[in-house]
Amino acid sequence: MSVVTRIPTDDARRLLGECYLFRELEPEERNVLFGRVRVRNYAAGETIFLMGSPGDSMMAVLNGSVRISVPSAEGKEIVLTILQPKEVFGEIALLDGKERTADARAMAACTLAVLERREVLSFLQRYPHVWPKIVEVLCNRLRNTDQHIAELALLELPARLAKCLLRLANDEDKPASARIEIQLSQRELGNICGATRESINKCLRGWQRRGIVEIEESLVRVANRTALEELAELAER
Repeated sequence: MSVVTRIPTDDARRLLGECYLFRELEPEERNVLFGRVRVRNYAAGETIFLMGSPGDSMMAVLNGSVRISVPSAEGKEIVLTILQPKEVFGEIALLDGKERTADARAMAACTLAVLERREVLSFLQRYPHVWPKIVEVLCNRLRNTDQHIAELALLELPARLAKCLLRLANDEDKPASARIEIQLSQRELGNICGATRESINKCLRGWQRRGIVEIEESLVRVANRTALEELAELAER
């Protein structure tokens, strides 16, 4: 069960202020909005919400990671994205008041800032200049989803996997020289790339022999980012 903290701590407020959506808010605006936030802690694997459930809130990841996926009637799933700290989700259903369009689960133990729909809409009515930021987040989400669908439909697995690893490794807070590690199982990578675990394993083992990656249980370490980028770019030529 998730644990609720009614009042965000100073640390939670700082992390929330670093989220892309809220970075440019004035101090007064932050105080108004963040005063309406609830903080929830989720255990690894815990469900945050399911597709089809009421969309009555938006969340921001303060720490940990969240998996957004779409299930099929056969029990399979396609992972749309893995959200890291400073990213927001749940904004689509929040704005139109309709059902959730995907499942959200905690990949690892995580802390989320939760903003109720009525609170966000009240804030936007008071500070309408924030609307363009909301629209920008929505557009970025749509672009990413379109790109993901195009990759699944048009690219061979090596290119899909290379692009997936590069996206997961993209962290603006890490220096370019930092070691890149993706803490996901091969089955989870397969769910993102639309492939079986066996196909992912075969591809990664081939790359490991070429010195591009190093693989351990539930971990992929990128040893040669340049070579991985070249694999991703081959699909675009």
